Amino acid sequence: MSWADSAPALQASRIPPNSDIPENGEQYPKAPEQRKRVVVVGLGMVGIAFIEKLLKMDAKRREYDVVVIGEEPHLAYNRVGLTSFFQHRVVENLYLNPADWYTSTTPGSLNYHLNCLVTAIHKDEKLVTTSNGDTVPYDILVLATGSNALLPRHTPGHDAKGVFVYRTIQDLQDLIAFAETVPASTGAVVGGGLLGLEAAKAMMDLERFEKVKLIERNRWVLSRQLDGDAGGMVVDLVRQLGLDVLLSKRVGKIEVDDDNAVKGVVFEDGERMDCTCLMFAIGIKARDELARRAQIKCADRGGGIVVDNNLMTSHADIYAIGECASWENQTFGLIGPGIEMAEVLAFNLTQAKVHTPRTFKRPDLSTKLKLLGVEVASFGDFFADRDGPKDLPVKRHGASKVAKTAGDKTEEKVRIITNGPPPPPVKALTYKDPFNAVYKKYIFTEDGKYLLGGMMIGDTKDYVKLVPMVKNQKALEVPPSQFILGASKDGEEGDDDLTDDTQICSCHNVTKGDVAQVVKDGSCKSIGEVKSCTKAGTGCGGCMPLVQSIFNQQMKAMGTEVLNHLCPHFAYSRADIYNIIYVKKLKSLEEVMREAGRDPLSSGCEVCKPTIGSILASLYNQHVMKAPLHGLQDTNDRFLANIQRNGTFSVIPRVSGGEITPEKLIAIGSVAKKFNLYCKITGGQRIDMFGAKKQELPSIWRELVDAGMESGHAYAKSLRTVKSCVGTNWCRFGIGDSVGMAIRLEERYKSIRSPHKIKGGVSGCVRECAEAQNKDFGLIATEKGFNVFVGGNGGSKPRHSEILAKDVPPDDVIPMLDRYLMFYIRTADKLQRTARWIEGLPGGITYLRNVILGDSLGLCAELEAQMNELVGTFFCEWTEVLKDPELERRFAQFQNVDPKTELPGVEIVSERGQPRPADWSKESCTEDFKALSQTKKEGGNARKGWKTELKWEKMIEASKFPPEGPSGSSVVLKRGDTQLAAWRYRGKYYASQQMCPHKRSFVLAHGLIGEDVAPEEKKGTDAAPDKKLWISCPNHKRNFVLNGTDAGNCTNDSEVSIATFDIEERDDGWVYLELPSEEELDAVLGTGKWMVREGEKDIIKRKVTESGGDAASGKGVKGRRPSDEEKSGSGTGGAAKKGEVGIDW
Repeated sequence: MSWADSAPALQASRIPPNSDIPENGEQYPKAPEQRKRVVVVGLGMVGIAFIEKLLKMDAKRREYDVVVIGEEPHLAYNRVGLTSFFQHRVVENLYLNPADWYTSTTPGSLNYHLNCLVTAIHKDEKLVTTSNGDTVPYDILVLATGSNALLPRHTPGHDAKGVFVYRTIQDLQDLIAFAETVPASTGAVVGGGLLGLEAAKAMMDLERFEKVKLIERNRWVLSRQLDGDAGGMVVDLVRQLGLDVLLSKRVGKIEVDDDNAVKGVVFEDGERMDCTCLMFAIGIKARDELARRAQIKCADRGGGIVVDNNLMTSHADIYAIGECASWENQTFGLIGPGIEMAEVLAFNLTQAKVHTPRTFKRPDLSTKLKLLGVEVASFGDFFADRDGPKDLPVKRHGASKVAKTAGDKTEEKVRIITNGPPPPPVKALTYKDPFNAVYKKYIFTEDGKYLLGGMMIGDTKDYVKLVPMVKNQKALEVPPSQFILGASKDGEEGDDDLTDDTQICSCHNVTKGDVAQVVKDGSCKSIGEVKSCTKAGTGCGGCMPLVQSIFNQQMKAMGTEVLNHLCPHFAYSRADIYNIIYVKKLKSLEEVMREAGRDPLSSGCEVCKPTIGSILASLYNQHVMKAPLHGLQDTNDRFLANIQRNGTFSVIPRVSGGEITPEKLIAIGSVAKKFNLYCKITGGQRIDMFGAKKQELPSIWRELVDAGMESGHAYAKSLRTVKSCVGTNWCRFGIGDSVGMAIRLEERYKSIRSPHKIKGGVSGCVRECAEAQNKDFGLIATEKGFNVFVGGNGGSKPRHSEILAKDVPPDDVIPMLDRYLMFYIRTADKLQRTARWIEGLPGGITYLRNVILGDSLGLCAELEAQMNELVGTFFCEWTEVLKDPELERRFAQFQNVDPKTELPGVEIVSERGQPRPADWSKESCTEDFKALSQTKKEGGNARKGWKTELKWEKMIEASKFPPEGPSGSSVVLKRGDTQLAAWRYRGKYYASQQMCPHKRSFVLAHGLIGEDVAPEEKKGTDAAPDKKLWISCPNHKRNFVLNGTDAGNCTNDSEVSIATFDIEERDDGWVYLELPSEEELDAVLGTGKWMVREGEKDIIKRKVTESGGDAASGKGVKGRRPSDEEKSGSGTGGAAKKGEVGIDW
């Protein structure tokens, strides 16, 4: 879909709300006194097309004011549709734009004069004079004077009454008036081309002539578009419709009566025919007389104003377009080449500052028309089998040609003289059906790999598909016969995307069938239950969109309603909640819960909090570490860096468009070396530094910010990168400034939160080095601008992007993407990439085009304005932290000891000269930690599962807890070698081990707290103490209960559990935890004990003897079967070593 043809919502008269054109230091839009005047001579179809395109492409810059001078008394009208005038007789129905369009453009941008002939061009003074004596100055002059219909002035009688041409509205009005004076007579049309058949139809539509005859000098009609077989079929069809066709006839003389009125014609062969009206449609002649008088170079043969590839004439600042222009000694009578000229010139005047200038090339002369009710089409090189191919596709990997010697050339000449020229190196595939009046001929290269052109009669539905194949010159993927016969149906496979044995979760080897089965048998009725039963989505989480899709499809197949609710706390989808927040201007989770939540006083869960946090950020762009957003953020956003599997973080500064200076490269290298960080180039052309400790992040950011860099937002669900090739900066093939465009886009959309991450790409040519067609949005430079692709991504279900619009001028790329991205942010589901979003839209890409290009919902202006407001609020989140000491304090690893204290949970090893964390164990730690927190009866006394006596330990001042947000606040505490997590939530305190046993990661304090939905009778009351609370591990979303009888249990993985502790704040302002002795605590939960070390093949099985289990019997050992060695006591079990307090190894 061409942007020029498909974006009525971005009219020329409308300046988009954003004017992001910052190149060369120039200010836009231009002031009136700085604008250049473009004078257009001619208000025909090409002239008005140029004006429309110029105004549209200049809407932001406002570099030009346009004055157009038209010779006819009418506004620009559709000359191709003149035939319809005979039905309605209303001139205004032919207008290409309504009269009010000319006055609705931006004031001063367009002025027009009608019924006014330009009589002279004064090149040196840059003036034109008109027939009414006006003088009009210009900076740029565009000649679009068109052509005149040919009249054979050498033919006797050519000036008789009743002789007409078919060119203007006046010609038709004269014909209509004359036809009333000669009823029931014979009318004739001379010329069997496209225009002749149109004129014949016009005469028939008048219904004033008893007979209408068509006179053609060739053996068939449409000889410039069709071969003999096709043209002969058209002759048969139009004769059946009542048109008498005379072939191989040339008019020698027009007979007239005493009043010089037509009474007949005499042909060159002596035959005579009666007629009272004769219309000539035998061709056109370029109107170049104005240019000739001004001594502008014109073609000697055939006429026309000579132009170069830039459409400039022999004089600077004077251009010619349309039928009056002669390019490479050719003039073009079709509207298509004229429109192409108009577009090239408008583009070069407005967009060449930011893009390679376009050149006019050999135009596509393909045509598809309905003539006298007959469908006719020709495309590409449709006479390649007769005249030889004009161009053959270049085969890049073919064998190299061997240079011909002088002897070879001589022999070739002799063969041609003796045997005639060799046949063209093409093959034609022909289909002819005389019963249904269908004819098709397709011309291929000799090897059948490329389609060169063809023609069609009767059935032309494949025209739109075949024309791009010829234009793009891509090798065909099917044999030529399929273009006629269609593809074979034998052995076709089903179109299901995935079979039941397709692995969808590689972390836990879950297949599609596994997910489908647990839904079918009724054991899982929610996506959460599916995750718990199958473990799908509990690893890296990348398969969740696919799991959700399979779940939805299966539920639908079973006739069960699939609710797209965000989570149990809301009866709305993400898109619904976005609209509620947007319309009601809500700005906190508490406000959203009151307006839309099931329980107005709930604080939500690990699903809805990040989603609402993202929506609020995408609407208001507040700092995510500040209230009220901080408590809603997952760990990555909470600490503005990506958490890695050893609890450290990665840091990625922004490198817009992949362009970076040597000084910034050195700064990155210095930081990586100073903090011993692992470095890797990302797929998005940035540098990722891994292994940064939480407490080191502000220091790292400070050095990067001081070097002129900023946050790359790699941690956020937002724009990541806009990848680019070097484009016209360096590449010899580049036709677009891909780096400049990529930087503009990345600088515009950086930091904007969205439902999922967004990636972009810009390629400078069709070689596609930036891989723009697998991005959420991608641009590929064309000679006319950029092709814009959307909805591509990799992941568990890769998707190639789809074309949104073709040949978009550089200045129009941003408003289009503003609309697209804002519409995505508004309407997508939670964690839904653009690929799945477009697939779920009603009508897919077609619907999206209608919304974004056609403004079918009337939202485009609002979407652009909303995005423009949002991008104006940008700030670097790293820099803001460095300005705020309170925020910076949150990055200490422990809040109750020296902030510089370190306690690594994963061993660091060296690989290829860089540090990396040791590999995780393949299995989870299945120790029954929760048993340590359960109260048991022993000798009449109640005690917990610890061996030593529990005592209340003073751990941290309550004032050191960060301010409470929707997820409360959390701290990490150190006691001996043990790491503990503590939370304050709605005034109450909770505590547990810091280690998540799933992968032995010390990260639980960084997770989000979730709570159950209150019972119906308690909704709207402050019933938080009665609700189940859980902490969601930031790594893989294992949810551990923090309160009640289930404290320590994992709700979505029964194999793992955690130890919880009693905790309270006392009057002295300190927070106390009830803990066993430091020795026992370290022996059970110590960091050194559970550290992931290099070389572990599997997790070491450990058991607390006091937990009630027996390693030998396997009782109490959750989630595994004891080995024979363990049963016999000869394995890793044995007596407790000193300091291990009865711990069996």
